[in-house]
Amino acid sequence: MSSKINVRIIVADDHGIVRMGLIQTIKRFRPDAVILEVEDYKSMYKTIQKEELDLAIMDVNMPNGTVQEAIDYIKIHQPSLKILIFSSQDEVLYGMRYLKMGAGGYLSKQSSTEEIETALSAMLSKGRYVSDNIKEEIFFETLSGSPKNSSFEMLSDRELQIANKLAEGIPLKEISNQLNLHSSTISTYKNRLFDKLKIRSIPELVEILRLYNK
Repeated sequence: MSSKINVRIIVADDHGIVRMGLIQTIKRFRPDAVILEVEDYKSMYKTIQKEELDLAIMDVNMPNGTVQEAIDYIKIHQPSLKILIFSSQDEVLYGMRYLKMGAGGYLSKQSSTEEIETALSAMLSKGRYVSDNIKEEIFFETLSGSPKNSSFEMLSDRELQIANKLAEGIPLKEISNQLNLHSSTISTYKNRLFDKLKIRSIPELVEILRLYNK
């Protein structure tokens, strides 16, 4: 890898206001940083092919791909590129999943400025950032030998994503539009996750998600 004077960071999020806010925050701590921004997975892949980068900060729900595909792509094409997931999803519910997928860290969009600075410093120096909440989750798994709420651990990332949208009361047709999947595919996912969770209705799903998020 060639020597670089400035740290090079790619910010991937499909909301321009989020990218702008995060970039401004990064610049406060690392004014020397060269920051590139993209709004979907496809654009991120193209940038990774052309640019030598130090850190990728990316949302999970972006068009033209999935977070697992993105992590796998980075591992193949720029294995030294550090990956920080930046999401509004509950960190205890999702954080461990993304770390297990291969991300180096998970940062909530609700994090304070100080937490963002801490995460950036940790990612750039060690390639790893784990919040106190996720540390507790890791400790629990180590202590018990198994993750909490193992039925949810059985769900794929896409199934868990759809479960949350169903629990929010979003109709199947709207979910299919949001995820760019056929309605019948969404129905299949719904049936599959109902089978895995051993439930029969949306109210049951809402309740089990509520308990899982405690």
